[in-house]
Amino acid sequence: MIVEAITVGTELLYGQTVNTNAATIGRRLADAGLDHQHSSVVGDDHGRMVDAIRLAMTRADALIITGGLGPTQDDITREAIAAATDRPIEFSDDYADRLRHWWERRGRAMPESNLKQAEYPQGADLLENPKGTAPGIRLEVGDTVIYAVPGVPVELEILLDMYVIGDLRDRSDSRVVLNRVLRTYGESESKIGELLADLYDDGNPSMAFLASAAEIKVRLTAKAATTEAAEAMVAPLQAAVEERLGSLVFGLDDETVETILLRLATARGWSIATAESATGGLVASRITAIPGASEVFRGSIVAYHEDIKRTQLGVDADLIAEHGVVSEPVAIAMADGVAAALGADVGVSVTGSAGPDPQERPVGTMVIGVHTPDKTMARTVSLPGDRERVRTYTTTGALHLARLAMSGEWWHGDSKRGRWV
Repeated sequence: MIVEAITVGTELLYGQTVNTNAATIGRRLADAGLDHQHSSVVGDDHGRMVDAIRLAMTRADALIITGGLGPTQDDITREAIAAATDRPIEFSDDYADRLRHWWERRGRAMPESNLKQAEYPQGADLLENPKGTAPGIRLEVGDTVIYAVPGVPVELEILLDMYVIGDLRDRSDSRVVLNRVLRTYGESESKIGELLADLYDDGNPSMAFLASAAEIKVRLTAKAATTEAAEAMVAPLQAAVEERLGSLVFGLDDETVETILLRLATARGWSIATAESATGGLVASRITAIPGASEVFRGSIVAYHEDIKRTQLGVDADLIAEHGVVSEPVAIAMADGVAAALGADVGVSVTGSAGPDPQERPVGTMVIGVHTPDKTMARTVSLPGDRERVRTYTTTGALHLARLAMSGEWWHGDSKRGRWV
């Protein structure tokens, strides 16, 4: 069964609201083993909505439409479905009574405009919504089934689980879809693609590359009748990718660099502290977002100004005068200093020129330092993009360099790329 999703709302087209509903629908369909080949966004325009629905019906067995089921003038999904399927709009007295009771239970008078939510295309079933006043709609048109669900994310998720996904599975011969994600760091997406070029296949199993905050994810997907069969299909391809990429692969599936970093610290009995200038606490934020981080994370000093680097981290004024704050010697001193100041075994430091105006060195020049009980090191990187991107990429880089230092490696063990002191 092929399923298509249409998310409705002019605010989505304008970027005023992030379209999380499309992602939710995609995940739910993938988990259920249902084929999801198209997803589109259409504004609150009757003609364009009708065109989008009619087009989707020519290439999909099922449509999931989200949004446009509210009580206001721009909520026209019901009318668009009716027009696209050449059906009149009908009114449910029963659902109108439910709406009145819903408002009465809350001690409020129901606006008459809410009665619009009791309307539906002829022949459709109304799907009761336990979290709101807008019911969902299920309408069979020939060999196609149309579901319309509210755009409020919590209501969408509930109705998908209550009425849509199970119904679709019952109508289809859906298979298990297994996704295995190999997380890599240290090479570009294009380089990873080159290294795996002869292994690439968009069949079954398939391979895809996803770039995210300086990491490259290699997703392997298999569809089979059972989980065991899908695992058997993925296993040899996963082994080949891991052999090809070697230490570039740092984790699988939900293993983030933060979770691995905390696992390494726990295994070694080490504590961690951070000293951040340009990233302003982003490294610490990523670490402390993981439950249980308090077992190993001591704290952070956001040393944004030079005098804080001197007074709180013990960075020598002569060192700053000689090398500047955006330098490896200062990053090393910051990493040593925060470890000493907060009583940590591992100190991670960041200093740099994130932009938009350059500080001492060109925008994008960032320096990361790592102190461990064995050694202290620093590395200078040059990153593209605006301030937000530079800070995000630097944060990811700091976490990875801390991981590599704690595991005894430094940038894949290549001493020419890092500097031990």
